[in-house]
Amino acid sequence: MIIEIPDVQTILGIIIAFFVGIFGVILYNKIKSFTGQKADPTYLSRLEYYERQLIDMKIRLDAIDLEEKTEEEPLLEKTAKKSDKNEELLSQIDAVVPKKEAEKPVKSVRMPNMDFNGISEHVLGLITTKEMTSRDIQVTIGRSREHTSRLMKRLYEDGLVERNTKSKPFTYRITEKGRAMLNDTTAPTIKMT
Repeated sequence: MIIEIPDVQTILGIIIAFFVGIFGVILYNKIKSFTGQKADPTYLSRLEYYERQLIDMKIRLDAIDLEEKTEEEPLLEKTAKKSDKNEELLSQIDAVVPKKEAEKPVKSVRMPNMDFNGISEHVLGLITTKEMTSRDIQVTIGRSREHTSRLMKRLYEDGLVERNTKSKPFTYRITEKGRAMLNDTTAPTIKMT
């Protein structure tokens, strides 16, 4: 199949006509946008009204600022005079009233680092009177949640505490074996040398 290529003049004519058409459409839209935007007199009057309102508010704010500045200057002079009198009064009061020392902030007591037996005895002592949750024990002994969970798991596995699984969160209470261990450790031990 043989394709006949049109003349160069025909191709150039088509390309030029295309660009002239695009240029015409763009020019038409530009002219239309300029002629389509007629200023509405109601909008102009509103714009002028709001502009006057803004100017009026600005003037009022400036007047308020000026009034505050003029009131502050005499106050500074008065306070300087009063401060001399106040210093004299304070020195007289200091001579009569003894000064209190600043109170020291109360620090929370944290359990000292103990081995497993020391902390377990402490926990067993806590739960002898009432059942406690793991969170209660954690707060009381000041250890992390993980540490407390491992400790309570170990005490449970050793049979020193019972876990009440009916309530959420679990509560722990001491067993007879735990009481016996607690009583043995609290009794004084005599070391033979």
